[in-house]
Amino acid sequence: MRMYDIIAKKRDGIELTKDEISFSVKGYTNGNIPDYQFSALLMAIFLRGMNKRETVDLTMAMVESGDRMDLSSIDGIKVDKHSTGGVGDKTTLVLAPLVAAAGIPVAKMSGRGLGHTGGTIDKLESIPGFNTQLDQKNFLDSVKKINIAIAGQTGNLVPADKKIYALRDVTATVNNISLIASSIMSKKIAAGSDAILLDVKTGNGAFMKDIDAAFNLAQEMVDIGKGINKEIIAVISDMNQPLGYAIGNSLEVIEAIETLKGVGPQDLTDLCITLGAYMLMLGKKVDSIEAGKEIAKNQINSGKALKKLSELIESQNGNKAVINNYDLLPKAKYITKIYADFEGYVEHIDTEKIGIASLITGAGRVTKESAIDLSAGIILHKKVGDRVFKEQAIATIYANDKAKIEETKQLILSSYYMTEIPVKPNQLIYGIVTKEGMQKF
Repeated sequence: MRMYDIIAKKRDGIELTKDEISFSVKGYTNGNIPDYQFSALLMAIFLRGMNKRETVDLTMAMVESGDRMDLSSIDGIKVDKHSTGGVGDKTTLVLAPLVAAAGIPVAKMSGRGLGHTGGTIDKLESIPGFNTQLDQKNFLDSVKKINIAIAGQTGNLVPADKKIYALRDVTATVNNISLIASSIMSKKIAAGSDAILLDVKTGNGAFMKDIDAAFNLAQEMVDIGKGINKEIIAVISDMNQPLGYAIGNSLEVIEAIETLKGVGPQDLTDLCITLGAYMLMLGKKVDSIEAGKEIAKNQINSGKALKKLSELIESQNGNKAVINNYDLLPKAKYITKIYADFEGYVEHIDTEKIGIASLITGAGRVTKESAIDLSAGIILHKKVGDRVFKEQAIATIYANDKAKIEETKQLILSSYYMTEIPVKPNQLIYGIVTKEGMQKF
């Protein structure tokens, strides 16, 4: 088998065999196939596309490039959750303990933030002592004991994806549905859960800005699951404004805790209850979304979900006292309110700009090597549909570098688009995709 022939075949729009895809991925991962040849294959895939069977085979070739987590020693149906990312997206901090409290084992591997999107691991590391680098034994033991563990990726999981994504990033081949879907799903499949809930974000603060493209990506990922007999549900949710009000690591931890106390933002609460209901369906705890929502709400109202978060923090060596004492979290030196120089109703928020503003405060990373300020970020006070009066506070900046405050302020002010006419709040959930088909709300 020659890489030259595989490239030529895909260049000409001919379907690749499973063996050809496996040969290419394996050869590139172990260094036998050079960058220039795999780049040519990526561009051919980008231009010619892949069918569903090819996409499944590409996904599984990447899964098989490294280790796979074995969760078989954990009783019950293990349900994972993945978000395609956005601004203020702290759903895992609420959802994982909520679902674990309801009896679903959650063995979750999460990532760090990069660019204007945040990462769950950074948020958890703002809790004093919280250990996100668990070895496999401790990770499994935690799930067996308290039904939950959240950690950074362990072992040699999906090395092909890391190498291929880095090449896609510099060869203008990122934005292809098959390549995106196989990248996401390879990591989720290798993590070992029995079923997966996908939260596919769409809007001006999401990777998939177009709603139809978000549905197409969701469909592609659900089809990958179908191709390997793994149960997948994808929910398409809004990212045309930040989720909740807090953007930044310790600030988002506080908001997540408040949500588990029953006093969090309505959009974050509603989304977590809906996602939780679908996870309960995947875990065979309920047979309807309505029943799932009732159980999810009860986990918050009864305090069980908050107690589960406390157990998670303690299990991973964090200081669980943060739940009732936010002063234990990292604190920013400068806290600056931003006042509106406009009035009217919030018609639109440039969410990506808000994410970049948070990045400027130090709350995010420009590169994977960048240092991160766990205390920095932004809290919004006004969102789409809200009435704003002149000189009213619309946001608060948290920073440790005074020089960054003015730039952050101007970026936030320029992110708000106003109208004199009352505006409806954004729709939170646009639809779902399951193996049975697509449903748009």
